[in-house]
Amino acid sequence: MAFESLTDKLQNVFKKLKSKGRLTEEDVKIALKEVKLALLEADVNFKVVKNFMNTVQERAVGEEVLNGLNPGQMVVKIVNEELINLMGSENAEIRYQPGQAITVIMMCGLQGAGKTTTTAKLAGKMLKKGKKPLLVACDVYRPAAIEQLKVNAEKVGVECFSMGSSHSPVDISKAAIEYAKKNNFNVVILDTAGRLHIDEDMMAELQKIKRNVEVHQTLLIVDAMTGQDAVNVATTFNEKIGIDGIILTKMDGDARGGAALSVKAVTGKPLLFVGMGEKLSDLEPFYPDRMANRILGMGDVLSLIEKAQETLEVDEEKDREMASRMKKGKFDFNDYLESMKQMRKMGGIGAILGMMPGMGVSRDEIEGAIDEKQLAHLEAIVLSMTPQERSNPKILNPKRKHRIAKGAGVDIAEVNRFIKQFEQMQKMMKQMPGMMKGKRRMRFPF
Repeated sequence: MAFESLTDKLQNVFKKLKSKGRLTEEDVKIALKEVKLALLEADVNFKVVKNFMNTVQERAVGEEVLNGLNPGQMVVKIVNEELINLMGSENAEIRYQPGQAITVIMMCGLQGAGKTTTTAKLAGKMLKKGKKPLLVACDVYRPAAIEQLKVNAEKVGVECFSMGSSHSPVDISKAAIEYAKKNNFNVVILDTAGRLHIDEDMMAELQKIKRNVEVHQTLLIVDAMTGQDAVNVATTFNEKIGIDGIILTKMDGDARGGAALSVKAVTGKPLLFVGMGEKLSDLEPFYPDRMANRILGMGDVLSLIEKAQETLEVDEEKDREMASRMKKGKFDFNDYLESMKQMRKMGGIGAILGMMPGMGVSRDEIEGAIDEKQLAHLEAIVLSMTPQERSNPKILNPKRKHRIAKGAGVDIAEVNRFIKQFEQMQKMMKQMPGMMKGKRRMRFPF
């Protein structure tokens, strides 16, 4: 996940600051030097880092901070605020034409950045917000790209307009807009051709589309994995054809995060979305304040809630039934499997914890505390049970447990330990309502 290394390094710096109590100007300067190195290692543009550090240092060594009640926390607050300013201060959105007028959006970028997939993701998001988007296959050089757009359009439930590869992108764009007018579409998204690198032919083609068609928004898709190259690509596209916003893809990979922190400051164009996975739902609006919180290990609970609402199918009756069963201590292994399934939909327990406030806990410490392989073993144990055993764990005698262990490929001791922990959890859930009424603090046995 992008920013993991940067987050851990910054948390270590701030831990040292907070432990000191009173700070001298020298303490702050040493800490900020470490922050600077961490940002450079994260592949943030060096000019951006220089300006950022000058602003932070000027604020952090002021009288109010050094003589404050908690100077360490004040430095963290300043870094947080300046990170937000660096990435754009507030969430930027696509600007649509008023009423039912058609908004034409041109998607551009280099080949391999994930442009075609992102185009479909974006259309899916618009559909959920009440828009009626039409995808347009303008990459006439790669028949596979046309087919990919058609397949993805069908998956997200939107229509794809194609004229094959024998017409020019300009003619396809014009025909698509006419089709949109006749069929009441209010957004037209042009998926243009990319190249492996920037060349004059690609830029000329994009310029020609913009000369012949009224494009209201030009969005650039860049690969976060390319680091500073992503910023250079954004700068060139902006100079040659003019862009209105940027979408960063592959932010769930090994990207160091530098592009997200640099691109707005260098180009002046806002980051609109970030791609966080390969699924067609894995496109998140970019919120500078939430991203700054994630970088500093403060979590991103708002995005977690939104992801849950968007990803999980909310069945209120089912939720009430499960809550009632938990209160009565009747939470069984079927409920456990359902919980695991829901967690996977949201990217797994690691992804969920990554969006929770870290409270100074590093990513390595989180991963050390949670063994994903162990969770897989536990799920295998449950899947090796019969439906009757999952619904009624009390019937699990030694003979059944041996069969389950063999089916799951684990030792019988692991099965016994898991069942015992599960029984303790059931008792705890049963006691929870009474403890809450008595206003007593519950201590968890771990």
